[in-house]
Amino acid sequence: MSTRSMTPSRLVVALVAAGVIGGAGASFVSASMAAATAANTAASVSAAASVAAPAVTPVDFTQVVQRYGPAVVNISVSGMKKVAGQGMPGLDPDDPFYEFFKRFAVPGGQGQREMPVRGEGSGFIVDPNGIILTNAHVVSDAKVVTVKLTDRREFSAKVLGTDPKTDIAVLKIDAKNLPVVPLGSARDLQVGEWVLAIGSPFGFENSVTVGVVSAKRRSLPDDGYVPFIQTDVALNPGNSGGPLFDSRGQVVGINSQIFSRTGGYQGLSFAIPIEVATRVRDQIVAHGSVRHAKLGVTVQEVNQTLADSFRLEKPEGALVASVEKGGPADRAGLQSGDVILKADGKPIVASGDLPALIGEASPGDKVALEIWRQGKRQEITARLGDASEKAASTAAADDKAANGRIGLALRPLDPQERREAGVDGGLLVEGAGGPAAMAGVQPGDVLMAVNGTPVKSIEQARAALAKSDKSVALLIMRDGNRIFVPVRIG
Repeated sequence: MSTRSMTPSRLVVALVAAGVIGGAGASFVSASMAAATAANTAASVSAAASVAAPAVTPVDFTQVVQRYGPAVVNISVSGMKKVAGQGMPGLDPDDPFYEFFKRFAVPGGQGQREMPVRGEGSGFIVDPNGIILTNAHVVSDAKVVTVKLTDRREFSAKVLGTDPKTDIAVLKIDAKNLPVVPLGSARDLQVGEWVLAIGSPFGFENSVTVGVVSAKRRSLPDDGYVPFIQTDVALNPGNSGGPLFDSRGQVVGINSQIFSRTGGYQGLSFAIPIEVATRVRDQIVAHGSVRHAKLGVTVQEVNQTLADSFRLEKPEGALVASVEKGGPADRAGLQSGDVILKADGKPIVASGDLPALIGEASPGDKVALEIWRQGKRQEITARLGDASEKAASTAAADDKAANGRIGLALRPLDPQERREAGVDGGLLVEGAGGPAAMAGVQPGDVLMAVNGTPVKSIEQARAALAKSDKSVALLIMRDGNRIFVPVRIG
């Protein structure tokens, strides 16, 4: 089926088979290089012999594959997709005249038409009565979903539900006494631990690859609800939805994405923790849909310059750039410029840690937040809302002034500009140079706060900037979005 929509800058590729088989390159060592390597190795043997190396026993996954491989399935999907009507209807894209007719399309060839699309992925059985877990992007827009078992039986599958936020889908086939995989815990995984994947890369069913856990709780762009497991297990299109096993033979994740500049495996693979998948599965089986909690904030990373600006000991936490009006964070008293350091006692090191922790909660749960505000730690308790709820809409004369320290020319917004921007304060950036321009501030931006302190007048901006030493954090609004811009002074 079609892959998830992703921009080239993101470089994260959803693993749906596209039906392309490529040749694999082979590395080699020249005779002279091999001889030199052998000589160097022999020379170092005597020195290395005195150093006792720990014995390493390779992990044997053969029993895992033999026992649980039959519970891993191949999923093929088909559907219709609307495409531009350019070109010659019915002409094969591989035909040498295809591009010619596409470029010089005849009148009436414009518009949209439907074309059949097909794709493949993987999945695994978690209930002997036919419940299967896979990725949501594997079955996205599918009209027909077919599940093939290792014994070559095929079943038409029903999609019980999908959750795009976590990329989880639950399927059901009409069968009994099926083999199942045991579910483990991603929380117990350790970085460096061996793991195994089984799936259908490029349609090669029940292919096995192994590697180690490279990192845990990785956050990826646009996937804030999932604390991914990063591995170096070789995955390719078609592996999507397949299980990730630990060395004990338990499923700890669902293989979902790779980080790639080519579209193929480059050593960075990502799996959804099984705890996330089972929580979604339980809701879909029980209710047919999934509810997610929300705090109602937009956060950004804290780098060293922002940490210096907010007088933090180190660059950690999630910096609150904006707060949804009337949302859970707003009702709890959270403000733009606050830095969230902990949620329910769990440290927030990177900004991506916060949405992943919130994603583990349910609407209505209370969460205790430790925040950094104006140089002091505070405790705030927020009751989480439902992510499906729509955000409340926000409502929304000094002389011009310039600040030579950072290179800003500012003036207050007039009433019409405040209404259009939906704000009740802020200063318009009429010119930017020096440190501010180097940091990315542009004319037309609206300066909302300095080091977390809102500014509504030139005097307030001057006073806030005068207190800054090495750096300053400017809260800028541009095109309706707010973000803190760290600026080095001098």
